[in-house]
Amino acid sequence: MQTIKEKCVAWIRDFFRENGEGCNAVIGISGGKDSSVAAALCAEALGKDRVIGVLMPQGVQADIDAAYLLVNHLGIRHYEINIKDAVQGVWNAMPQALPLTEQTKINLSPRIRMATLYAVSQSCNGRVCNTCNLSEDWVGYSTRYGDAAGDFSPMCHLTVTEVKELGRLLGLPESLVEKTPIDGLCGKTDEENLGFTYAELDTYIRTGKIDDPEKKQNIDRRHKANLFKLQLMPCFDPNIPTKA
Repeated sequence: MQTIKEKCVAWIRDFFRENGEGCNAVIGISGGKDSSVAAALCAEALGKDRVIGVLMPQGVQADIDAAYLLVNHLGIRHYEINIKDAVQGVWNAMPQALPLTEQTKINLSPRIRMATLYAVSQSCNGRVCNTCNLSEDWVGYSTRYGDAAGDFSPMCHLTVTEVKELGRLLGLPESLVEKTPIDGLCGKTDEENLGFTYAELDTYIRTGKIDDPEKKQNIDRRHKANLFKLQLMPCFDPNIPTKA
C-alpha cells in the first residue's frame, strides 16, 4: 500500500500538470473515509494550500463534526454550503402531475451537491475530485452525475479495504478511517442497504471467493445492472451501420 500511495500521489501531480497547472483540487467533504482519504492524497500531492473542501449539509447534518475534524486536521481551506433550499426548490417546482418517486428524491441531493462543487470549482480555478472507490462502483452504489462525477478519480481502482489502509498510511484520525459508512440519503448504513459487508465484497472482487451463494447472486446482479454507470454515454455515429 505504501507503493500504491506513492504512485497515486504522483498520478495526481501528473494530472494537474497536464490538466490544470496551478489549479486547485475541489473535494466534497462528508467526513467519511473516501472524501477524507481523497483530500489527504491531494494535500500530499499538491500541498494543503491547493486543496479546497466543500461541506454540503442538507439542513442539519448530525455527523458534520467529522467533516470539520478532517478539514482542520489537514489544514485545508473549506466552505460550508447548505443545499437544503436548493433541493427543496426543485421539489417545489415540480408540477403536481409529475410526482417525484422516493428514489428520485434520494438521488437529487448528490446531484445538487455535484452542481455546487462545480460552481465552487469554476470560481476557484479548480478541478473536482471524484471520491468513489472500486467497491462502491462495482455494485453501482453511487449516483450518476452526482457523487459518481468529477474531473479526476484517484481511488476508483481501490477497494474499501485498501482505501482504509491508505487512510492509515496518510495519518488520518482512526475515527474517520473507520467511520461507519452511511449514504446520508435514506438514513441507513451502506451495508444495510446492500445486504453484504464491504469486507465480503472486497474479498469477492479481489479473489472471486464468497461463502454465501445468495450474497454472490446479489453482488453479481448489482454489478451487471449498474455497469452502465461506468461506461461513456452511448453516442450515435452515422458512419456505423445499425443492427436493425
